[in-house]
Formats: sequence, structure tokens, C-alpha cells
Amino acid sequence: MHKFEIYKDKKGETRFRFRAGNGELMFSSEGYKSKASAVKAVESIKKNAPEAAVDDMTAAAKPEAAKPAKAAAKPAAKKAAPKKVMAKA
Repeated sequence: MHKFEIYKDKKGETRFRFRAGNGELMFSSEGYKSKASAVKAVESIKKNAPEAAVDDMTAAAKPEAAKPAKAAAKPAAKKAAPKKVMAKA
């Protein structure tokens, strides 16, 4: 049966994860400073998930056509500084 697991991570923060009935990890949370906050987040998901919309972001993004790599640009040649011409008075 699927389940939420609440646990402490290496930093001492409380996290939760959701496992499918076959034990596969489906998702995990961010770290919470308190266990109460993690429990509250789990309860919110359980309450609100049935109405959650699915927003397919893959359809909105148009992949760019692969562009061929440009050859390395040659360094620009150094230009000689213009010579100063002194006018004769």
C-alpha cells in the first residue's frame, strides 16, 4: 500500500517522502525545521491532491533546432596605432 514516510535527514531537518505500493519512491519533500510543519504539509497534500491540476510544461516549450557549432573565431589582428603627424608651422 502507498504511504508517506516522515524522517530526519543528515542535517537534522524533518522531511517526508511518498512511496508507491510496490515500495518505489515517488517524491520527497524539502527539509522542514519542525516535524509539525512536515506533518502539516503531508495533510495538505492528502486533502488537496484529488483536485490538483496537471500542468504539462513539456507541450508549452518549443525545442530549438540543433544549431551547428561555429568554428572557433580567429583572434583579431592587432592594429598598429596611427602615427602622429606634426604639422610644420
